[in-house]
Amino acid sequence: MLNPQNSRYQTGLAKLKEIDGEAGQKVCDALQDVAPDFAHLMVEFAFGDIYSRPGLDLKTREIAVVAALTALGNAGPQLRVHLHAALNVGCTREQITETIMMMSVYAGFPAALNGLFAAKEVFAAEGV
Repeated sequence: MLNPQNSRYQTGLAKLKEIDGEAGQKVCDALQDVAPDFAHLMVEFAFGDIYSRPGLDLKTREIAVVAALTALGNAGPQLRVHLHAALNVGCTREQITETIMMMSVYAGFPAALNGLFAAKEVFAAEGV
């Protein structure tokens, strides 16, 4: 079992909460019965090592994640989590929508349409 008290994990957990609020913890909790070490590694690496680096603010990072997940075209649940996160860190509805629309050029219209429909759901849930 990995150590939940190490500094990478604690840094990552704090960053995850700052970005995703309770949604990030729900993802970690959902993994506990199948792969608790994976949840721990995700917190350490993605949020403790990468998201915590200097050089990009959280809004820019979330715009990049929204673009990447939209372009993948097959990551709807993760895209929805990061759409909520993007709003949480201060991205506007227009910034998110424009980012997703840009992906039509690079990932195709189906991927962009899927992203826009995911955004529509999140915007409705968030009241924006």
